[in-house]
Amino acid sequence: MFPITFSSEIHEKLPALRLGCLWAEVEVQPSGPLLLQLIDEACSQISGKLAIDTISSLPVIRAAREGYKATGKKPGRYRPSAEALLRRVVSGKGLYQISNVVDVINLTSITTHYSIGGYDAGQLRGPVELGIGQEGEPYQAIARGELNIGGLPALRDAQGAFGSPTSDSERSSIQTHSRFVVLVFFDFGGHAGLMQKLLDTELLLAQHCSGSAFERKIFSTY
Repeated sequence: MFPITFSSEIHEKLPALRLGCLWAEVEVQPSGPLLLQLIDEACSQISGKLAIDTISSLPVIRAAREGYKATGKKPGRYRPSAEALLRRVVSGKGLYQISNVVDVINLTSITTHYSIGGYDAGQLRGPVELGIGQEGEPYQAIARGELNIGGLPALRDAQGAFGSPTSDSERSSIQTHSRFVVLVFFDFGGHAGLMQKLLDTELLLAQHCSGSAFERKIFSTY
């Protein structure tokens, strides 16, 4: 476990922000049939209940969008990842199948509505701080290439930005060789039940990713 601090800008512009963090030792491999069944069932339930134009009004999503506006980013162009995943599910496209760990993260995101960063803890160096991205700051997003993180909440270590609630970075991405991971739930509104969501995710990682050595902590700006 390592601490995450907040920049003065985050304290000023996002006074209700919390980060729910879950550390785990895992075995990364393709998702098994039981996990894929859980994902299919969740996608079916969500697509039957939600419409595209109602996603942005979900409380957790709405708080994230308001947070983006506060830090200077247009949420309609740079959507929080949970909103983007839900739009994909409601459109009938389902979720990408990446690996058991990433698939658990995406399943948790669409069911809790939190944007969740998933990082290989072994790739992180030095202290970690959440700040606001700068224009032109280097950031290679997974499957997207260079992402303009100017105005986005951005996690940084000693090597620079590695995470945001819009997209994870290539540098810290979870790969088949990853063993120790950290999941970061971006909670922009201080919503109830965040610790329980971490515990629920811990159970999924234990069941489907041989997860062990769990540690969890909520960091807040208040």
